[in-house]
Amino acid sequence: MTAAEPSLSLTLTGRPDLPSEVLKALYRITGRASTELRRSILAGEPVFTAHLFGTDHVDVAPRLEKTVAYLGDLGIDFAVHESADGTSQPITLETMRSILETDAEAQAETEPGTEADDTR
Repeated sequence: MTAAEPSLSLTLTGRPDLPSEVLKALYRITGRASTELRRSILAGEPVFTAHLFGTDHVDVAPRLEKTVAYLGDLGIDFAVHESADGTSQPITLETMRSILETDAEAQAETEPGTEADDTR
């Protein structure tokens, strides 16, 4: 059995029953269906999870940042968790951004055609 890949997830605090227009906006940001979002929120599960160090980092990191900004603008409380090695712990927004920045730098170093790529 392999360990789950490291990820950052965003969970709403207090399990609010959000209006449809907010769920629709979250759908546009996260790509998750409104009914799926509502179920996750009411169950206290993450609204969005960004798997780190994967090939889709360029898609998931901006979605996580946009979700944080949108919820912050609305004044909706949320928590961010870092999961790695089978454990999950709450982290600050500053820590989340630092992780995303570090991951983006690591991705850039391994992509063909970048300065750090010595295979050209």
